[in-house]
Amino acid sequence: MPHSKFNNARLTQLFPIAGWLKSYTRQEFNSDVFAGIITAILLVPQGIAYAILAGLPPQLGLYASILPPVLYALLGTSRTLSVGPVSIAAIMIASALTAPEISALGTPVQSALILSAESGIIMLLMALLRMGGLVNFISHPVLTGFTSGAALLIIGSQLPQLLGLKTPSCGVDVVCYSHYFSGLVPVTLLIGLAAIGLLVFFGKPLVFILKNTGMQPYLITAISKCGPLLTIMLATLAVSYFDLTGQQNVAVVGQVPSGFPALNMDFSPIEKGYALLPYSGFIALIAYVESVAIAKVTANFRNEKIIPNQELIALGVANLAAAVSGGMPVAGGFSRTMVNFAAGARTQMAMLIAAGLLALAVIFFSPLFENIPKAALAAIILVAIIPLVKLSDIAHTWRYDRGDGIAETATLLGVLVYGIEEGITLGIILTLISHLRKTSQPHIAVVGRIPGTEHYRNIKRHSVETWPHLLLLRVDESITFANINYIEEFINAELRRQPNLKHIVLIFTSISDIDTTALEVLENLNHTLQASKMTLHISEAKGPVLDKLEKTDFLRQLKPGKAFFHTEDAVRELGENNSVRWSPQKIER
Repeated sequence: MPHSKFNNARLTQLFPIAGWLKSYTRQEFNSDVFAGIITAILLVPQGIAYAILAGLPPQLGLYASILPPVLYALLGTSRTLSVGPVSIAAIMIASALTAPEISALGTPVQSALILSAESGIIMLLMALLRMGGLVNFISHPVLTGFTSGAALLIIGSQLPQLLGLKTPSCGVDVVCYSHYFSGLVPVTLLIGLAAIGLLVFFGKPLVFILKNTGMQPYLITAISKCGPLLTIMLATLAVSYFDLTGQQNVAVVGQVPSGFPALNMDFSPIEKGYALLPYSGFIALIAYVESVAIAKVTANFRNEKIIPNQELIALGVANLAAAVSGGMPVAGGFSRTMVNFAAGARTQMAMLIAAGLLALAVIFFSPLFENIPKAALAAIILVAIIPLVKLSDIAHTWRYDRGDGIAETATLLGVLVYGIEEGITLGIILTLISHLRKTSQPHIAVVGRIPGTEHYRNIKRHSVETWPHLLLLRVDESITFANINYIEEFINAELRRQPNLKHIVLIFTSISDIDTTALEVLENLNHTLQASKMTLHISEAKGPVLDKLEKTDFLRQLKPGKAFFHTEDAVRELGENNSVRWSPQKIER
């Protein structure tokens, strides 16, 4: 029996679907069917739009919306995450495919399949190395700066589609642009603007109107999320009925093959795989970070748990499935996930239903996709992407933390000026530099006792008691090689300012670790103080810190200095009962 329980637990760990299927109810199934239908409505226009955004044939976006979400449903720990093509990954794919060294090696489709395969393999390797916590190394400001920069790039790439123009290559030549805009197709612009208007109406305005009618919330969600599909249908009908492709030169999607491609694991040539590897690494990293962030948002609403390392496995397998089934790289999509969640999805059964409906559409209705105008797809992308541009966040971040503000701004500008990979690399580097700068110059407070209490606070912030021959220092950071010299210089400066000191007490309440370099400097500092007839003490050291110190000679070398349990104990023994009232002259902010 215990062995059977172990096997069941192991099965649930590897395949989370086995856990929730055991208690799956008819009511949950009804909710999932409704959510699956609503999500499927988004899959067709988004799949085609994001494939075109990436510079790929539309079917690659559709294929990526079928098998990958099915595999994620089996392996993923989020019950509502919708996996498939996403805008940020699409622009990264486009960046890779347009790189000269990549475009010279073969067809974009083959490159996209290699990106899918390599992204999946990289995620699985990360899972094998237990690197699920890697998500913590990309700060929120860097991610926001990257998202805003990538969104601006996407907007720039879609405006020509909205105007019926080709991608400009004028650089800073003003005369060239005047000739370029002369090629504008008015009917294409009209379709695009009408599509944007309809999509915007299906957002907050329609929801507001439907709420005032007293309609049930689930029906409001269903109707409001039909905007993209209705937009595509009306635009396609207009193009077909008025022959706008032939008469007005309106660009359309073109032929979309019916059915599915044969499963294929041949991703040759090898040299192309090597060239694409850096791009795959960035796509894998961003796809994972974005997916986990989105999954956590919906999981928190229902007190569900996301296991980051298992998410690496699920997303890695999903991307391998995309490569095998002829699809582009995939990740968790924010808009689809929120639609899926708002529509009442309880489990991944909703995505299994959505993928099944899309599969039927690809098999039986592909010819209907042929006359979808690219301007309508551009409108769908623009309406979905514009909210991701959060320039106001930069000002807020800058006011709160200058280092994070610099990293966020540099990431955004780096993405716009240098490219996707360079921008996010710059942001990560600046974040690490900012973190190292903060840890190398920790906050150190000279503290005193608040009269009538046993509380010790910064003398620059509070009116406290101090003692002429006793210096109490609180270091608000672990002591490491990066900051020990700064701490030593601070102590020496206080010794010069107070030449009559006899005792120095280092308060360790905020110290979780002391590394080898820091320990050596503390030992040398103790010897210097003893030679100057002064004594070093410590107080309130945490258990793990004391455990490490007891493995060394530091506590023995400290004598006659002591390790006090409470700072109050040190004051009672060393303060000599001649306290001085000290009032702050300046409040530090």
